Amino acid sequence: MQVTAEHCPAPVPPAGSRGIDEILAAARARLDRLDPEQAHLAYRAGALLVDIRPAAQRAAHGVVPGSLTVERNVLEWRFDPRCPARLPEAVDYDVPVMILCQEGYTSSLAAAALQDVGLHRATDVVGGFAAWRIAGLPALGPTPLHTSALASPVNTGWARR
Repeated sequence: MQVTAEHCPAPVPPAGSRGIDEILAAARARLDRLDPEQAHLAYRAGALLVDIRPAAQRAAHGVVPGSLTVERNVLEWRFDPRCPARLPEAVDYDVPVMILCQEGYTSSLAAAALQDVGLHRATDVVGGFAAWRIAGLPALGPTPLHTSALASPVNTGWARR
C-alpha cells in the first residue's frame, strides 16, 4: 500500500508557532503594498526598487532596468544603515525601498524584515515581477545564464584519465 498525505495525520505544531499563511498575513498587514503601476511611479520618483529573486529566476523571466539586485539571503545586511556591509543607498531609515520577487510572496516577508531593521517605508510590489510584466512596465530579458569560461572536462581530455 502506498502511503500518501491523506493517510498520515498532520503533525501537531509546537505551542506558540504560526503557520506560513499567518506569518504572511501579519507581514502584509504592516505594509502599504503597491501595485505595479504605483511601484513604477514611486521608482520614477526616486524610490529604490530591489529585486531579491535568485539569478536563475532573473535569467528566466527578465529584470526591471535600473533595479538593484540584492538576493534575499543578504537583504537585511545590505540595507541596515548601521551595518558595515550596507549598500551606499542605505543612507538612513527613511529610504523608500520597494521589494520585488517573482510573484509577491517572498517580497512581503522581506519588506517586513526591513521594517524590523527600522526602514519604516519598506514595502513590496503586489504580484511581483510577473504582475510587473503583465502590466507592460519596463523590463529586459529573459537573458541566458552566464556559463563558465572553463573548458568542459570532456573537451580537455579529463574524461579519458
